Amino acid sequence: MEEIIDNVHINFDSNTLWALNLALAFIMFGIALEISLNDFKTLFKKPKIVLTGVFSQFLLLPIVTFLLVITIKPLPSIALGMFMVAACPGGNISNFITHLSKGNAALSVTLTAIATLLAIVMTPLNLHFWGSLYGPTELLLKEVAISPFEMIKLVAFLLGLPLFLGMWLNYIKPKLAIQLSRFFKIGSLLFFIVLVFLALYKNLDIFLEYIIYVFWIVLLHNLLAFLTGFSLAKAMRFSKENIRSITIETGIQNSGLGLLLIFTFFDGLGGMALLTAFWGIWHLISGLVLASFWGYKPIKKKELV
Repeated sequence: MEEIIDNVHINFDSNTLWALNLALAFIMFGIALEISLNDFKTLFKKPKIVLTGVFSQFLLLPIVTFLLVITIKPLPSIALGMFMVAACPGGNISNFITHLSKGNAALSVTLTAIATLLAIVMTPLNLHFWGSLYGPTELLLKEVAISPFEMIKLVAFLLGLPLFLGMWLNYIKPKLAIQLSRFFKIGSLLFFIVLVFLALYKNLDIFLEYIIYVFWIVLLHNLLAFLTGFSLAKAMRFSKENIRSITIETGIQNSGLGLLLIFTFFDGLGGMALLTAFWGIWHLISGLVLASFWGYKPIKKKELV
């Protein structure tokens, strides 16, 4: 069974892959329309809290993921999918979920902007480092023989360019940027969700046959991601608003970027693609459930940190 799922490849033709690329680029552009240079100034005003959020996403979550992998020992392609998810920056709906959770929306936007820029380098390097550290996934990486630099170039194109263009428009035409952001964020996100479901529909037999192998792993992995962000922020004694923001930024990952990298560099590798695709569906559910819970728990006192 291990050989079967590790050799299963999700069917994605070149036209659909290009559409996914464009959808992700538009999503990032829509997010960037609401990001200004002032958001980056938060890094200098409150470096402790911003650096904690970045540390939680790019360093602590991959470590927790590695420990989970060596504990439960999933199939190699599923383990590599877990490393891929953990290597991605915060998801494109994290700002929306943070707002519903009554968290610090400004901090969420700042972390999204900084994490997106860092992801250009950190996502490929984290995937390569942690994947190479675990024996079974190291063999898969050697078979595919991916150059981290090639992945960096694609991530820079998918994330860096739309981020720059969106922020530039926000700088020269802030009112127009705000008006457009609603259309781009909602429209492009819905377009991307439709494409993901179409991909799963085209491969419904594969998805239904192997979903049992990834269902419980995604639930456990996502729960640990939320707990990682929450525990670190709590230990740093941040305000409830900031704890909620860091929790969500750590638990909501940009699985869309992960899927694109899997389809582009791994040829839609079996468990890797299934895990990442299911994560993309599940974190919408878990994020909204968490937002509903926190949304009904008002924060009585606003703290400074």
